Amino acid sequence: MPAPSTCPVCTCKHPRLFMQVDGRSYWRCENCMATFLDPSQLPDLTAERAEYQLHRNEVDDPGYRRFLSRVTAPLLARLEPGQSGLDYGCGPGPALAAMLEEAGHGMTLYDPLFRNDPAALARSYDFVTCTEVAEHFHRPAEEFARLDGLLKPDGWLALMTIFQTDDQAFAGWHYRRDPTHVVFYREQTLRHIAARMGWHCEIPCANVALFQKAG
Repeated sequence: MPAPSTCPVCTCKHPRLFMQVDGRSYWRCENCMATFLDPSQLPDLTAERAEYQLHRNEVDDPGYRRFLSRVTAPLLARLEPGQSGLDYGCGPGPALAAMLEEAGHGMTLYDPLFRNDPAALARSYDFVTCTEVAEHFHRPAEEFARLDGLLKPDGWLALMTIFQTDDQAFAGWHYRRDPTHVVFYREQTLRHIAARMGWHCEIPCANVALFQKAG
């Protein structure tokens, strides 16, 4: 299998083969330490939609809301009242947006499969949320550049994804086994993205990163 020419996260050249498991090949970038699925094995939109529709993330589910509070609590602590936000990759059940609206913020929804509204991407926001989405990015460098363009100066990007920490556990990791999860980030990876984009980066708790765009 020919090696990908560049890392899809940081565009550094010459990633190395990291692991082959379950018929899939994963590559590792030694620059940003991202791990990513071979580009020839990325799922198509039909397969992605079918997998997403298996998820049951209801807006009013108390357990799901507790899970999302890991990102809403530190984000809300940094926002001024009544700000404008975009839930990027909101999916079919936008519970996160509902929680932020209940806290007094105006929310816009965008999802390439479920709410593909180009108008949502034609303006800028005080904050953008991206929860359980970044691991699905087929072209992460392009997606993070888009997110930067959606933020106003001093705006916040709140990202939640399970950080990849243990290479020995990677083959059996439940997060890897989801066929729509194609790129995996270490804390080091997210800090590298922040430095590349000129963002301030905070890690308020496990699996959550808050980025602030320069003013």
